[in-house]
This record gives sequence, C-alpha cells and structure tokens, in this order.
Amino acid sequence: MFLVRWAVLALVFVILSKFLPGIQVASFRTAFWAAIVLSLVNLFIRPLLLILTLPANILTLGLFTFVINALMIWLVSAIVPGFVIAGFWWALAVALILTAVRIIIRL
Repeated sequence: MFLVRWAVLALVFVILSKFLPGIQVASFRTAFWAAIVLSLVNLFIRPLLLILTLPANILTLGLFTFVINALMIWLVSAIVPGFVIAGFWWALAVALILTAVRIIIRL
C-alpha cells in the first residue's frame, strides 16, 4: 500500500513540475524519493508542529494546516537533491493540490 501511495505522490510531483514553473523535479526517481521523505517528515515532524501551532490552527479554523503542509513540502525540497520548490507560495500551491488529489483518490 505504501508503494502505491508513494508512486501516486511521485506521479503528482512529476505532473506538477510540468505545469507549475516554480517546481522542478529531475526524474521520477527523484520524485519517488521526495514522496518517501515527505511521508517520513509527515510522520515525525508534522504532528509536533500541529501541536505547537494549535492556537493558530484553532483561530483559522484549520486553514493553518495548509501552511504546515507547505512548510513540510518546502523542507523536503531542501532535503532531496533534484526536487526544487522555488518558494513558500509554490509550496503552498503544491500543498493545496496534494490535498485535493488525496481527497479525490482517498489516499
């Protein structure tokens, strides 16, 4: 199941790199590694950040979660060579699109 999730996420990264100029992916292998690292970051770092930013999340009725997701994607771009997100706003765009894809295909 994890391999399917990572493959779909990698495919989304590759497709987004074709349409959004602020995102660059060197290859499908790079996108696959970015998907794995994003899963690990979401597993270990994201819960801590969600707890630390709980007041902001409550005040924004949960919309601050998109900011957290964007920061996680931006962090992955700093870790994985060949996976480049040009800035925070592009990371936010990727976070919004990934959320929509996850809702549509129920990952």
